[in-house]
Amino acid sequence: MSVYSVKGKGWRYDFTLKGVRYTEAWFKTKKAASMAEAKRKEELHNPRPTVTIQTDTDFLKLANKRLDYVKKYDTDEHFRHTLYHVRRWVNIWQGLKCSEITSEMVEAFIFKRSEVSPYAANKDLRYLRALFNYGIKRKLIAENPTRDIDFLPEEKKRKYVPPKNDILKVISAADPDTQDYLWTLTLTAGRVGEINALTWDDVNLNERFVTLWTRKRRGGNREPRDIPMISNLYGILSYRYSDRDPDKPWVFWHRYWSRKSKKIVTGPYGDRKKIMNSLCAKAGVKYFRFHPFRHFTASILDDLGVPIGVIQRILGHQNRRTTEGYLHSIGEAERNAMQKLEKVDIFSAKQPQHKKKPTNIHREYWQRKVERPDYKTLCMDIKNMGFSATGRKYGVSDNAIRKWLGFYKKQAGKIGKECVCMDGSEKFFSHNSHTNEKKGLAEIS
Repeated sequence: MSVYSVKGKGWRYDFTLKGVRYTEAWFKTKKAASMAEAKRKEELHNPRPTVTIQTDTDFLKLANKRLDYVKKYDTDEHFRHTLYHVRRWVNIWQGLKCSEITSEMVEAFIFKRSEVSPYAANKDLRYLRALFNYGIKRKLIAENPTRDIDFLPEEKKRKYVPPKNDILKVISAADPDTQDYLWTLTLTAGRVGEINALTWDDVNLNERFVTLWTRKRRGGNREPRDIPMISNLYGILSYRYSDRDPDKPWVFWHRYWSRKSKKIVTGPYGDRKKIMNSLCAKAGVKYFRFHPFRHFTASILDDLGVPIGVIQRILGHQNRRTTEGYLHSIGEAERNAMQKLEKVDIFSAKQPQHKKKPTNIHREYWQRKVERPDYKTLCMDIKNMGFSATGRKYGVSDNAIRKWLGFYKKQAGKIGKECVCMDGSEKFFSHNSHTNEKKGLAEIS
């Protein structure tokens, strides 16, 4: 009997199959033991096929799979960047298995790329690491050769954010249709891709808000955010809606020559690379692209005292630190804060004078080690000790003592002041006096 009860151990199943005994106890009921026995026999008669885990693949195959994944789950811009890097890697490692690509090979490639710039090398390393991590996640490869390679040190450069007046000059230099485009970009603080993809279904003129969609999320999810319209934006979109082509779903669109279809097609705007180049030249300002329009709106909201959490939601950021990066330029809030210092007495008072000299004169003046004595004391010291000894007394050279004398004579000549000579007598220096008596002022340098 294959199922039976054992005192103190409950019900047990016990059977032999192909000379191997299979048994298990501690079942509470006979039925439970019978069901467990049947399940075990089923597993033995119909074993599951062994799953083999792939641990290597061709580099070209892995790169193509990565491109397919990025195209499906990420933005078009990220796909373009990935494709740009993959083409370079394939030219080097095509025909190799991923296991044949060693850390030394990757590091040599990164060092070669650093001849362009450390930034370019680090970007290649970042994308390569993502490629091999994708292969590990999909169980296509076993090791990531970039794992122990460090990023190269970079010299961080401050991003150029144009002045607000330059942004307004560029908008004014554009044609009416482009002005609508730039104002929509500015008044929504949207990304270029979000404005290019804007359709009339995303514009609610009754409740006055615009829905912007973004894919800049982990997993490639397309998520919306609603931006309220101000009157200026409402006027722009209302006019364009009344003048729209019912067959075109986009708010901004154009006709262009398609290289793929070899004909003129109609569709939403793409990158618009050339428009800002010509507009900046026409406005006479330093070249910048579309992203500063987001900085422009974010900085104005910050100047108005809008909480950073609200600005973060308007910009569509998940990370607060990303929003803080948009507020790095000096705005009106910082200027107003510093102007409040002028109301404090110590900052608004007239500069204090030190012996008829302002406190902010040249640095050398404040680095003087001694105080210059008055004229009478200086003359008496020179009479008693000579120039060299007087210099040692005050910690300066004898030439410095002569210059001090020259300074006093010059001042006396300008203001007509009585000076005491070395012999104790008084002498009056007029403006035109050039006296250089041996018993008077001695040497004057």
